[in-house]
Amino acid sequence: MPKQGAFPFLIVLLISGAVFFLLLGIRSTGYLENLEFIAYDWYIRMQPDVPLSPAPIVIISVTEDDIRRLERWPISDQTMAKALYALIRDGALVVGLDIYRDIKVPPGSETLDSVIKKNKNIITVMKFGDNGVPAPTVTRGTTQVGFNDILVDPGGIVRRGLLFLDDGKEVYYSFSLRLALHFLQVQGIVPKPSLLNPQFLTLGGTTIIPFEPNDGGYVRADSRGYQFLIDYKSKLEKFSSFSLMRLLSGHIPADKIRDKIIIIGVFAESVKDFFYTPYSRGFNVHQQVPGVVIHANLVSQFLRFALEGRSPKNSLSETNEMLWILTWSILGGMIGWLIRSTWKLLIIGSINLFLLCLSTYIALLYNWWIPFVPSALTWMLSAFIMTTYMSNREKNQRFVLMQLFSRYVSPEVAANIWSHRKEFLNEGRPNPQKMPVTVMFTDLRGFTSISEKLEPIVLVEWLNTYMESMTQVVMDHGGVVDDYAGDGIKINFGVPLPRSTQGEINQDAVNAVKCGLTMKKELIKLNKLWEKRNQPMAGMRIGIFTGQVIAAAIGSTKRLKYTTIGDTVNIAARLESYDKKFEAENLCRILIGETTLKCLEGQFKTKPLGSISLKGKHLNLRIFCILGE
Repeated sequence: MPKQGAFPFLIVLLISGAVFFLLLGIRSTGYLENLEFIAYDWYIRMQPDVPLSPAPIVIISVTEDDIRRLERWPISDQTMAKALYALIRDGALVVGLDIYRDIKVPPGSETLDSVIKKNKNIITVMKFGDNGVPAPTVTRGTTQVGFNDILVDPGGIVRRGLLFLDDGKEVYYSFSLRLALHFLQVQGIVPKPSLLNPQFLTLGGTTIIPFEPNDGGYVRADSRGYQFLIDYKSKLEKFSSFSLMRLLSGHIPADKIRDKIIIIGVFAESVKDFFYTPYSRGFNVHQQVPGVVIHANLVSQFLRFALEGRSPKNSLSETNEMLWILTWSILGGMIGWLIRSTWKLLIIGSINLFLLCLSTYIALLYNWWIPFVPSALTWMLSAFIMTTYMSNREKNQRFVLMQLFSRYVSPEVAANIWSHRKEFLNEGRPNPQKMPVTVMFTDLRGFTSISEKLEPIVLVEWLNTYMESMTQVVMDHGGVVDDYAGDGIKINFGVPLPRSTQGEINQDAVNAVKCGLTMKKELIKLNKLWEKRNQPMAGMRIGIFTGQVIAAAIGSTKRLKYTTIGDTVNIAARLESYDKKFEAENLCRILIGETTLKCLEGQFKTKPLGSISLKGKHLNLRIFCILGE
C-alpha cells in the first residue's frame, strides 16, 4: 500500500522530535541535573577498582587528639615552623600547608616566616575572592601560594577540580596544581600549551580540556576559571598518613618523608573541613572526606596525567549530546510503533533501558560522561506516546472495519480482516482494489404480491425472519453481505482481502454455490414455518458470477459502505433477474456464468441453459443452472 510504511514513520519522527524538544526544554531548566548526578555517582561507585601505582604523597593530619594535646587552635606559628622544619630536614621534595596562616599566631611568627621564605618548596594556601582568605604575608606574590577552593555541586558533592582562577588582573594557581608542578619540575616535566588549542594545558602527553557549563549532566554550571572533571578512576586513594604530634615527636622514619609530596591538613571534625564525593552513600559524617584528602587525590591525578598518560574525564559536545538524546527518542518511538502488547513493551523497554545504562556505563569506564537520564526519559516518553497513538489509531481503524463488516461477516472473517489491516487500510480507509470475486444476488419470487397481502408490521416480521436466516447462511459460508435492497441481498465471496491463487478463487466460487444450495434448504424450512402461521410462502432466484471487480469504501467519512462495482456485479444481477417466469424445482433457481462453472471443477450437477443475451450486454453469455452437489 502506498504511504502505509512511510506514514507511521513520519509520525514516529514527529512524536520523537516533539518529545526531544520537550525534554531539552525541561533539561534546560536544570530539573534533570540532580537525577543525572545520581546516575553518574552510581556509575562511579560501580566502577571496578583500577590498580594504581603508589603516589609519592604523605599526609600529616591535625587530629582532635593533636589539638587536645597542644591545648590550642589555631596551632601556634612556633609549632607550625617546627613541623615544616622537620619535614624539610628529612628530605621532603615539596611541602603543602593546607591550613590558613593569614593571621600571625604567636609565638614563633618570625621563625615561621623565615622557614617558609628560605624553603621555596613550601606551598601555602589562600582562599580566592574578595571575601576570601589571603596567603601568608611572606608568600604573597610568589609561586609558594595556591588557592585551596574546592568546587561543590548541589547536594554537597565534589565532582570538579580547579587548575586556575583569575580576577581579571591576575591568574591564580590551585594548591594541588602547585604541588604537582613542583614535583614534576624535578622530573623534567613542565606544563605546556596544547597543540590542539594553545589555551589548553598539557601535562606530559595529556591535554586537560576545560570544563564547559553544559558538559556531562551539568546545566549552565559556573565554569569560571580552568575547571576539569575529576577522574574518580577508583575508590579515593589511600595515602600514608601520620599525625602532627607523631611528626613533632620525631617518630616518623625519614624514608617515609624523603622525596615525597607532604601535605599538612586537618582531620579534626571540629574544624569542619570535610566534603562529600560520589563515593559517599549517605550524608552522615562518616561519608565525608577531609579537604586535604581531596587535594591529595587531585595532586595524584595530575601526576598520573603527566607520568602515566592517563586521560581525564571527557564529555560530548552539546551537538553530539543532542544527537545522542534524539537517537534514543526516535528509537523509543519506533518501539512504540512496532509493539502493541503491554508485556512485550515492558520486556523490550527493560532491555533497551538496560542497553542504554550499559552503554553509558561502559563509556564512563573509557572516561566519557554521556547523559543517561534525558536519553532514558525521551526513550520512555516517545515509546509511551507512540504506543498510545498507535493504539488509538488501531481502535479507530478497528471501529471503521467493524462498522463496515462486523454485521455482515463471520467472526473468523472479521478476525482475518483485522489481522491483515496493514495490507487493507490506508489512513483509516479501505484501499480501492481490483480483485477476482464471486458475486451473488438473491431475490424472492412473488414478494410484490406478498407485500400487498400482509400488514406492514407482519410484513416486516416476515421479511426479517427471512433475512436473518439467509444472512447466517452467508456468514457460515465465508461470504460478506454487501447490501440489502427490499427482499434482495447482494453477497461477495473473496473480499476484502485479494485472493492470490487460483485455488482460492475457485474456493470462493464453490462457497458461493454451496451457500446458494443451503439457502434453498433454509427456504424450504421457512416455507413450512410460514405455512403453519398461515403466512405466504415464497421462492428464490439466485444469480452467481465470478470475475474482476473494484472493491472500495464508498461514501463520506461519517458514513462509509464497503461494496463491489464493475461488470461482474452487473452480470450477477442480470443472472438473478433473468427470465423471471422460469421456474426451478424446490422453489429455488440458481444460475451461474461460465467463469463460475470453470471454478467449480465438476463438484456440482449443472444444466446448461444455452447462450443468452443479457440486458445491457452485447455479447452472448453461456449460463448454467445448479441442480445440486
